[in-house]
Amino acid sequence: MAKTIAPLLPSTAELLQRFGERLRLARLRRRLTAKQVAERAGMAPMTLRSLERGGAGVTMGAYLAVMQVLGIEKDLDLLGTADPMGRELQDARLTARGKPSASVEPAKRRQTVPVADVTERRVQSTADKSRSRPGKGAGHWVEKSGFSSAQSLVDLIDPKGVAPSRRR
Repeated sequence: MAKTIAPLLPSTAELLQRFGERLRLARLRRRLTAKQVAERAGMAPMTLRSLERGGAGVTMGAYLAVMQVLGIEKDLDLLGTADPMGRELQDARLTARGKPSASVEPAKRRQTVPVADVTERRVQSTADKSRSRPGKGAGHWVEKSGFSSAQSLVDLIDPKGVAPSRRR
């Protein structure tokens, strides 16, 4: 009595059918008869015929045996190597438990509080200087942006705070 198999979705059955067709084309390109491939793979010609039609009842071992006869068994190693859905599920499970994935954690370490503190101190320092000596046209943009006014830059160059006179 034959084993019952789970029904395949139509799209999956179509994939299996196309795979069987590709195996048949590979056999024909090598100019091998169905009988030769079946004998070398250790199966009945009926099994090979079902396999080439994409039969879901044919075992994975039979498919692999035919691939080995055709010299394309290494192609099986390509299946499932890139698993984007599995990786997304794995990453989602890791972050759902409260444990960030390994690729996320180093990024969080780089964005620590000292960077914000340094930036905040720089903005406050510049804002304090602009309040004590507001330059011409210096407004609230100095406080918001952290940039210095032209006058404060001149004060840095000339310690007396006197700008050199212009020559004509």
